[in-house]
Amino acid sequence: MAHLGLVALVVREYDEAIDFYVGDLGFELVEDTARPDGSRWVVVRPAGARETALLLARASTAEQSARVGDQTGGRVGLFLYTEDFARDHARMVAAGVRFLEEPRHEAYGSVAVFADLYGNRWDLLQPRSTE
Repeated sequence: MAHLGLVALVVREYDEAIDFYVGDLGFELVEDTARPDGSRWVVVRPAGARETALLLARASTAEQSARVGDQTGGRVGLFLYTEDFARDHARMVAAGVRFLEEPRHEAYGSVAVFADLYGNRWDLLQPRSTE
């Protein structure tokens, strides 16, 4: 197996999720295709990424709706890597992304936890260079 292709993220509505991930986080919309059952196949990924992407999957049952925003039990479950932490942190703050802590510098790199529009916790992370 070469790589992880998609990670499904359960969302309330497609368009609000696209607005957040594309507009606020700066991801690119890779695909938005209507399906015969009324759902959509919506894929977004960080601009320039070529392997892993997010499948934005609209909740279709009460059980799925109950998981929107808390798919990992309140812990950080998604890690957005950057090559320029200060630049991307500043851009995201300016776009209204809600950071849950101030940036910190750990042995493994620079990091700050933010919440997506539903409350899922993410790390914005610039790994420490190993060079």
